[in-house]
This record gives sequence, C-alpha cells and structure tokens, in this order.
Amino acid sequence: MYRSRFRIGCLAVLAAILVIGGCADSADDQPADGPGLTGGWSTAGCEFLRLPEQMAVAGVAMPVTPAKLQAAMDRIDRAGHDRFGDSYAGLEIDQENTRAIVHRVPSAAFDEFIRQAAEDTCIVVRDAAHTAADLTVWHDRVLADLDYWRHTGVRIVSVGARHDGAGVEIGTQDLTKARDELPARYGPEAPLLLVQEAPVRPLTNPTATPRND
Repeated sequence: MYRSRFRIGCLAVLAAILVIGGCADSADDQPADGPGLTGGWSTAGCEFLRLPEQMAVAGVAMPVTPAKLQAAMDRIDRAGHDRFGDSYAGLEIDQENTRAIVHRVPSAAFDEFIRQAAEDTCIVVRDAAHTAADLTVWHDRVLADLDYWRHTGVRIVSVGARHDGAGVEIGTQDLTKARDELPARYGPEAPLLLVQEAPVRPLTNPTATPRND
C-alpha cells in the first residue's frame, strides 16, 4: 500500500491508492512461514552503487524510477496485497538512493518472496507495527463514524492509513478533545495517530485563467 489519505472538506475526497500489477510464484516454492527477521534487512542489490535517473520536464530535471526497480515494486505490492496480507504494510520509493523501502510485519515467507522479486534491485525491508489490512479496518471504522464525531464536536479533517504501518493518521481541528474521546470510543490500543490540522480552504476561483497583462 502506498500512502493513502481521506480528506474531508466541502464533501470532497482525496485518495491516493495505487494498484499495481505483479506476478505470482508457485505455492510449492514458498517456505514455511515464521516470524522472519526483525530489525530490518536489505537485498543483495543494495551492495551496488546506483546513480539516480532523471528526465527533463519543461527544462527541469525530475527524478524517475528505473524500470527494473518499478517492476520489482509492482511484484512486491501485488503479492503483498494478494498473498501476504498478514504481513504487508506498504512501500515507498527512495529515488535519491535508487531503492524501494518495504514495510511489513516480519514474515519468513514474505521475506523470501521479496528476495526473489527484487532480482538485482535494491529493496530495504523494515519492520511495521500493523499490516495494511488491519489499518484498513480501523480507517473504514473511523470514516463510518464521521457524522458521530461531527455531532460530538470533534472536527475530523483527514483520515489516512500510514504506508509504514505505524497507524491510521487522523487530522483534526480539535486535537485536545480528540485525544480524550477517540480512545474512549475505540479503546486505548487502537492504532490511531492524532495530529493537529487546519480546515480545508478551497481556492477562491480555482478555474480562473491567469491574465497576461
């Protein structure tokens, strides 16, 4: 799961959910699952120095993801959702260092898949506290309660499951009140990360064409 965020404002929703394709290995090739390595590890491809790739956009150099690294990310993201949902939290691209970072609850089977899917690319694997599947449940539960929180005076501006598995980040204009009332409703162990956030301010005239005087 790449980072996704639900933003509430003028009944608009901003979401970033990237669904990317991949490939599957035979189940016979999978090792018995176990806790896997903890503390993080990286694939063999990280031993090699790789210069970042760029492309010119309107005369400005912009970073791009190398094709082989993108393909490896596609394979890992698809398998993470389809086959390793009890481990996968999400991934991110580090274009400056030409590598991807996978966040997962330690799993021997998923770790082995990542090693194979990476081929000769650099994939850094880090521990996560929660899976994407678990956070989706909490994310959806908070969204379903938006009317309740509006009526109780807790103004929630955004809700987003963190791609690193840390929790569901909730932006609110009423941080102090939210810190008291959300744990009371969802329990003190609920993986909710509360942050202060300003209200959504729509553009005064978002479709206006700049004048060239």
